Amino acid sequence: MISRFVISVCMLLFVMHLYGCTASPRFGTTEGAPGGPSPSEYRGRTPVLMVEGVASYYAHDFHGRQTANGEIYDMHAMTAAHKSFPFDTIIRVHNLSNDKSIVIRINDRGPFVEGRIIDLSLGAARKIDMIDSGTVRVRLEVLEWGK
Repeated sequence: MISRFVISVCMLLFVMHLYGCTASPRFGTTEGAPGGPSPSEYRGRTPVLMVEGVASYYAHDFHGRQTANGEIYDMHAMTAAHKSFPFDTIIRVHNLSNDKSIVIRINDRGPFVEGRIIDLSLGAARKIDMIDSGTVRVRLEVLEWGK
């Protein structure tokens, strides 16, 4: 006969397994674009760090897949991948060729191409008009460090 302790342990393991299979938490939507910070909330904020380099973007091949922080990648969100900035870091990205900017949140790791400093989501890339060129020189302004 199986003891109550063994049954309790099995039930606990089963519940833990089910909990581990649940979706990761989603971040709220802001100004019509899910997953990103509200640009108005960061308007006028002094950057704590500025870096210049080349940005690229990623889209369809990764849409719906899990990002490095556990979220599901939404190519329409205002998010990006960076090699080392903490997750949930808020960054203003300036396209240096046309002076357009967007406020985004880091939720993934990358880019993994030499010479690039950030990989934007398709939604963020559209906002700063870099879709046709694929890559563009940008200035990153860290507005708030993530956890």
